[in-house]
Amino acid sequence: MEFITESHYYRVMPFLLEGLVWTLLITFVGLIIGFVLGAIFGFARLSKNKLVYGLATVYVEAVRGTPILAQILFIYFGLSDLMGINIDKITASIIAIAINAGAYIAEIVRGAVYSIDKGQEEAGRSIGLTRNQTMRYIIWPQAFRRMIPPLGNQFVISLKDTSLFSVIAVGELLYMGQQYYGMTFQAFQALTMVCIMYLIITVPTAVYLRRVERRLDV
Repeated sequence: MEFITESHYYRVMPFLLEGLVWTLLITFVGLIIGFVLGAIFGFARLSKNKLVYGLATVYVEAVRGTPILAQILFIYFGLSDLMGINIDKITASIIAIAINAGAYIAEIVRGAVYSIDKGQEEAGRSIGLTRNQTMRYIIWPQAFRRMIPPLGNQFVISLKDTSLFSVIAVGELLYMGQQYYGMTFQAFQALTMVCIMYLIITVPTAVYLRRVERRLDV
């Protein structure tokens, strides 16, 4: 068995860089949509309307209670079969990340808003702000600040979740590594480089998030 040499590096990198581009694209687009879903359902979980609260709770619990791999297969194969159309692999991947992340972000939003002292809302109402204005100008800015570390953690989780899309042949980072060692039979070298590339993204992100948390605690 050979360890990673310069020649291995130059041969495998074009494969992995192509996979990395798709990994980051799916993650970022999926999380942007997921944040919108999370904000909507997070506020719905704060609603006093039982129907709105109930529908949001069903979504959150259904997504959090099922594995993302099952969700991917359901979207790509199940919905395609149900609707009689072919869903593009990339589109299915983005939808899966968005729906999955949206459920977790909804709880991040709900928890962040709940963490703001009740006196803040009372202070807003005392100066003549409506409930919506109080939320927009007083509570939401403080809550969003507290959401930054868990949102960063969700980015790392969603980034790693993209590796599961290899089951539907999406050309993300892990899949491209598999393609490389399928042709060269150099699994150790390819998978080592795949892990290193994940770590290059996730470790600095984790370090940065710890610094942000320390600053927010001050």
